[in-house]
Amino acid sequence: MTGTRALARQAVEERILNAAEQVFAEYGFKGATMGRIAELAGLPKANLHYYFATKIALYRQVVERIFQIWLEAADAFDGCDRPEEALGRYIRAKMDISRLHPNGSKVWANEILHGAPVIQDYLETTLEEWTNGRMRLIEGWIARGLMKPVDPRTLLYMIWATTQHYADFNHQIHTLNGGEPLSDEQFEAVRETVVSIVLRGVGIDPDPRTGAD
Repeated sequence: MTGTRALARQAVEERILNAAEQVFAEYGFKGATMGRIAELAGLPKANLHYYFATKIALYRQVVERIFQIWLEAADAFDGCDRPEEALGRYIRAKMDISRLHPNGSKVWANEILHGAPVIQDYLETTLEEWTNGRMRLIEGWIARGLMKPVDPRTLLYMIWATTQHYADFNHQIHTLNGGEPLSDEQFEAVRETVVSIVLRGVGIDPDPRTGAD
């Protein structure tokens, strides 16, 4: 019974977080209300406060969730000895997240645009540690002659900007796609194009079988 209750609670929390993600993405932190989130989640407002006592607590959980999803994508670097595999896996994972969690990405972007009042501690600790570790890894690939000498930080920023564009500006992308979201086939083509452009930019042939430079 305890396990059943835990699963039920987890399902309700997931519903709340999905609703909050959408409301925060659309209205921002100041414009969002607990009442609007409760309505979208299909819950009485009192029930919402049972799970999340304050709006700031719920907002922080939403931001933490997308951050953790991105960190899991960053695991693509682990266990990869060569940049083409690590960068390719990382870019594909980030692109997929942008398609599956566009609202979370928008909440994060809006938070950063406002000076990160809630998540500055994440930027100064976890994100900085991860970034510095991946920069050292990229520098090691450069030292071994596996890729062109590029500034590692700029490369990471470029990957973030490109992959998250497909979440943060998905309305623009849909508009320029005839008013429709990208189909599965279109998205796969876009994802592989992004991988190819980044790898070629650092001097790696994404498909060595072609013999291209």
